[in-house]
Amino acid sequence: MARKTRLALIGCGGISKSHVSRFEKCTDRLDVVAAVDVRLEKAKGVADLLPNCRAATDFHDVLDDVDAVLLALPHYIHRDVSVDCLNAGKHVLVEKPLANSRQECLDMMDAAKRNNRTLMVAYCMRYHPFVLKIKELLDNKTYGEVFQASIWTEQLTFFKKDDPNRFGIWAHDARKLGGGQLFSHGCHYIDLLMWYLGRPISGVHMGSNRCVEWMEMEGTSNVTLMFPNGVMGYHFGTWGARGTRLNYSYHFHCSEAMIEADIVGGKLYVHKGSNCEVLMQDLQCKPMEREMAHFLDCIETGQEPITNAADSLKGLEVIWKLYEAERTGTIADLREGSPMPDSSFAD
Repeated sequence: MARKTRLALIGCGGISKSHVSRFEKCTDRLDVVAAVDVRLEKAKGVADLLPNCRAATDFHDVLDDVDAVLLALPHYIHRDVSVDCLNAGKHVLVEKPLANSRQECLDMMDAAKRNNRTLMVAYCMRYHPFVLKIKELLDNKTYGEVFQASIWTEQLTFFKKDDPNRFGIWAHDARKLGGGQLFSHGCHYIDLLMWYLGRPISGVHMGSNRCVEWMEMEGTSNVTLMFPNGVMGYHFGTWGARGTRLNYSYHFHCSEAMIEADIVGGKLYVHKGSNCEVLMQDLQCKPMEREMAHFLDCIETGQEPITNAADSLKGLEVIWKLYEAERTGTIADLREGSPMPDSSFAD
């Protein structure tokens, strides 16, 4: 029997409980041996949920005992911690977004290459069975040619800037977050639109922090993208939803039908005129578990991650160009090789 991968969870903030749940189906391949957080009580709180897991406040203290790390950290320190871990010979699964600037992303990619280690980005929605099925349907043109893709994400996210135990102590700062809601959360869905439809050629972004005033930049984001052959993509995201019907919903209009994914409701539909058919139903889906299994596959076989750093950087480059075009009141040129903005919030 092959030796299990030993892993440290670095960062035990609000999202850590979700990360703990991802380990449940991988216990035959994975030992989580350390939980790390600068706040020892947070590290202990997570370590107590896992068998034979110790708490620590400095990730350097656990690197000799692990093969891989999962980083659930503030965006602005992704680069430094990732590079240290990669240089120590550890495989890295880093929460999205990859990093706050292009150079930081390149530094991480270079460290992974030099040390021959896996660097994978936690775009967990790429592992959702509905998302995978939609990719199959679009690629096979099961319902004809796609001409419009729309993704809605509506949630209420509110944090106090002065609460040291919450995301808000750094996320209200655009330079530390890397931007606003689009960069922090919408990066998931820019990644998905590009995975489905390819490289966009132009686009616009409009954002506002109205009713989400705790955000320095946008808490509500609207993105419209033009893809080759006249295909359109749209993403709406808000952290200010005091109520919702769409929640997390995807609509793909094709020449013969419309595909709908109700992520929260757990159903994948196809609509033809007034007829509606349920294609898939999965109320127990845990894409994070599937994502972790793939990370272990990559460690064990050396294969390239599905959600790799190079593809992640391409999506972030689109977001940075959208932000720059918004600042200058222009339409973003998103074609391959078009000029990048001179700077980002992290520079």
